[in-house]
Amino acid sequence: MKKGLFVCLYGVLFTASVYLYSHVYSRPAVEDAGRLLPAQVKTIERADGEQTLKKIVQEANRTGTQLTIAGMQHSQGGQTYYPGAVMIDMKPFNNVIDFDPEEKWITVQSGATWDDIQRYINPYGLSVKVMQSQNIFTVGGSLSVNVHGRDIRNEALITTVKSFRLLKPDGTIIRVSREENAEWFPYVIGGYGLFGIILDVTLSLTEDELYQKRTRELDYRDYTRYFGQQVKGNEAVKMHLARISVAPSSFLRSMYVTDYIKAQNQDMLTGYNELKEERIVALPKLFLGLSRYSEWGKETFWDTQKQYMLQEDGSLESRNNVMRSETDFMDYESGERTEVLQEYFIPIDEFASYIDDMRNLLEKKDEFNLLNITIRYVEKNDQAVLSYAKEDMFALVLLINQGKSKQEVEQSKAVIQAMIDITLNHRGSYYLPYYSFPTKEQLRKAYPLAPAFFKKKQEMDPKKRFTNYFYEEYQQ
Repeated sequence: MKKGLFVCLYGVLFTASVYLYSHVYSRPAVEDAGRLLPAQVKTIERADGEQTLKKIVQEANRTGTQLTIAGMQHSQGGQTYYPGAVMIDMKPFNNVIDFDPEEKWITVQSGATWDDIQRYINPYGLSVKVMQSQNIFTVGGSLSVNVHGRDIRNEALITTVKSFRLLKPDGTIIRVSREENAEWFPYVIGGYGLFGIILDVTLSLTEDELYQKRTRELDYRDYTRYFGQQVKGNEAVKMHLARISVAPSSFLRSMYVTDYIKAQNQDMLTGYNELKEERIVALPKLFLGLSRYSEWGKETFWDTQKQYMLQEDGSLESRNNVMRSETDFMDYESGERTEVLQEYFIPIDEFASYIDDMRNLLEKKDEFNLLNITIRYVEKNDQAVLSYAKEDMFALVLLINQGKSKQEVEQSKAVIQAMIDITLNHRGSYYLPYYSFPTKEQLRKAYPLAPAFFKKKQEMDPKKRFTNYFYEEYQQ
């Protein structure tokens, strides 16, 4: 009797442990850079080769499992994972496959970072045309969100893509370009990993160059005129960025702009083309930290940041180094708070009135902790179905510190939705790789082709093999 009871008890405990392992412990908890959407995925699979990736997709088709694709996971709205799905870690899939320095192109696997590419091509005097202002992201991730950067003479990343290979939802592989399987091209780029796995991509390159910085202060009301006359109208200016103050005493009024002008003596490039590494970040990290918690900190951070850039006026820097901004000082760890990004695109002629409307909104939102606004220029581009630059636009990138409680998330949501309404009222749009604060109506106003995008997704992936939070939130 006792033996039977023991066997029965053992069986119950064994079954319970198997269930617990299969449903809890074997399901890794993941989150992205926003840290607002923790989730348990089924498994995390490493992309350690093309055959591995094919097997993952084939097995998912056999079992009905959903798949998501992850790089550095700096998207902040769950675009790289979904509960119960298999998350594919693409970072190990990072080899350079082919390179032609004479014809200026390179083919890399999609897990390669921009830093990998820069280190490979810099000795040949070459540079990428378009990438974010940091080089830590994977190429596949950048393609999936169709990034833009500081270069004002090249458009979005899609314009630099010659071709790519795609592992489709059915497990087959095709080559995609503007001529071959062209129907996939504008959906996969800027498609947030919903149409399959980008295996490798061939990118056109350009010459590395030596730039001289020109930095000056501006009133925000003068920015549109300045940009048109001194930047866009001056072919010597190759890159550009601006920042507008979030310090209380000059909130959304004071600006400084930095133009990168092609140096007259390009023979000096060899003295500046060694790739820079992260420098000591303690001081900027300290000032950014102070700005999170006090108005005095915001004033100090703005003044320090502005004075540093003004002192850099006239200095020289290579194109490759301009495109590898420092990021370590932005690292932020907090159990109760996080930092999220927003990015809004505004027609150039709307800038001053847009800033006025944003100031009128945000000056009343004391709980909204805005840390920084960086401004870049994005030329009109409609090659991707989910293109964000419907005309020549300024891109405003906002860094926001916020709490992670339900109430604090709802507070941020209300302010961000109000900011998006203002943006839409000024013929603008917003960037999609962030938390799902925008409403479905706002998405469709900003992206009129969104219904066509989701319809094509259903046609090309009828079993919904690839998914993520973005798709599940907005597909209907």
